[in-house]
Amino acid sequence: SGHRINRNNSLNGPFPAAPHRFHHKPKRYPPIQPCGNLSSFPLQFHPSTKGSQIIMDLSQRTVKRQASFCNAITFSNRRIAVYEQVRLKITKKQCCWSGALRLGFTSRDPSRINPDNLPKYACPDLVSQSGFWAKALPEELSNEGNVISFWVDKKGRVFYRINNSNPMLFFSGVHVAEPLWALIDVYGLTRGVQLLDSEMVPLNCLRPRSYAATRRSSARRNSHDPRLTISLCDLSLQQQEMHSTSCHVPQNSQNSQQCLLLPGHLDTDLQFHTIHGLHVTALDKHTVARPDHRGDERTLVFTSRPMHCSEIVFVKVKAGASRAGSLSYGVTSCNPATLRPTDLPSNPESLVDRKEFWAVCRVAVQLHSGDILSFVVNAEGELMMSHNGSSAGMALCVDNSRPLWMFYGLHGSITQLRILGSSLPLDHQGSSVPSSPSCSPNTPTTLCSRSSGSNLNTTLNISLNSSINPSSPFSSHPHSPTFPSSSSSWSDECTICYENMVDTVLYACGHMCLCYACGLKLKKMANACCPICRRTIKDIIKTYRST
Repeated sequence: SGHRINRNNSLNGPFPAAPHRFHHKPKRYPPIQPCGNLSSFPLQFHPSTKGSQIIMDLSQRTVKRQASFCNAITFSNRRIAVYEQVRLKITKKQCCWSGALRLGFTSRDPSRINPDNLPKYACPDLVSQSGFWAKALPEELSNEGNVISFWVDKKGRVFYRINNSNPMLFFSGVHVAEPLWALIDVYGLTRGVQLLDSEMVPLNCLRPRSYAATRRSSARRNSHDPRLTISLCDLSLQQQEMHSTSCHVPQNSQNSQQCLLLPGHLDTDLQFHTIHGLHVTALDKHTVARPDHRGDERTLVFTSRPMHCSEIVFVKVKAGASRAGSLSYGVTSCNPATLRPTDLPSNPESLVDRKEFWAVCRVAVQLHSGDILSFVVNAEGELMMSHNGSSAGMALCVDNSRPLWMFYGLHGSITQLRILGSSLPLDHQGSSVPSSPSCSPNTPTTLCSRSSGSNLNTTLNISLNSSINPSSPFSSHPHSPTFPSSSSSWSDECTICYENMVDTVLYACGHMCLCYACGLKLKKMANACCPICRRTIKDIIKTYRST
């Protein structure tokens, strides 16, 4: 008969109108495009509706968040078809933040959205409004170079896949009866993405595995893996129905608090060295972890390059709640590349027996997950530390006349350490290179320890040899500092009496500016301090010249 019907195939794509016949073979339908043809318009980012921190290239295919961790919501320039894969390549990662890319869809035409009204966050700000659906990508999948594909099926379920891995269910509840645009929030760890050509979902991806099931099986296989805890904003359909007003995302508040502790710009070239203790695992270039919590662990880790003069290094710790956690830290002139993992002891203080320069200290207060520490060696050779933005003052005085690598040791309940980045003062930027000494080579060698107003540091152990031999084995006879033989290197007269010859070294600052008699009198005074640097005098040492 002449009766005609319209049928939908299993992928929500309408068949063209045709006589009601059944002799057509399935092979006549293209197997790789199950839901129709792709749009003839290339997929790009919407040119005007975007967050205030988004920078877009001329092709409208690449975007980058210029600062902060939020205000980076973007949309596609055209509608997305059901089963059309939106494909993204992560081009830039910034390890100082928590959380990663947020992906989803919207039924609101981006051209009708005022960019000034875009909120900071897709989760929960946008998804709490009707017509927006999004969720956070797991942090461990947000590495540079990864290609993420996501799409929506006829039932409103959103799936994603990483590179060529199996697709997984992401979330559900999208209204596919309405036109949809892609929603991409370049959040947190993810700083830059590039849109690739979109593709239709192949037939072998039409029955993807459940995301929850995949996570459970992955957790069973990798129960020993000490990866960073994955914090997700769970925006499943069921939870949206139960909590229709908003969804709490702790990453937003954590990152907001972290903004107060970090400078506006952080360099990310400083990483962990590939040489580290036997009981440490490198999760990525900026993060290390301890899989076990024994008392004799070898957990020393080093920076990948020497420190610049006045370069501030920011690190973040993760700790368990079972017992107190602490962190050893210090600097060394020993190039980590010359060491073997078996050379690194469980007790960092034992490194003072080596011939190279090692200065070691330990944070004495209990550290908690999320604590941020910063370290800097200034031009005077002072190693300064701060804890969550509060300065702990000078921790060590070090020999900064040579290249110095920073190192850390994880103790107690400290399970992970991440380098957030580093920053240089404006007057130092571009003036130092890693191969040069940390600061001016004319800076005198002074070694000391000092208790600051915020008592965060414990005893200092230092070894110094005038000759650098990074590849040397452990030495049972460490050399003492070599003092100049010429009396012209210091003033001959005591800076107090101006009568006797200088023959006394002040401990712990190392200045030689007093005679022994004046040194004894000064030491007995309350709050005795060095006449030159005003540091506390712990002891005086009489010296004898050979000439």
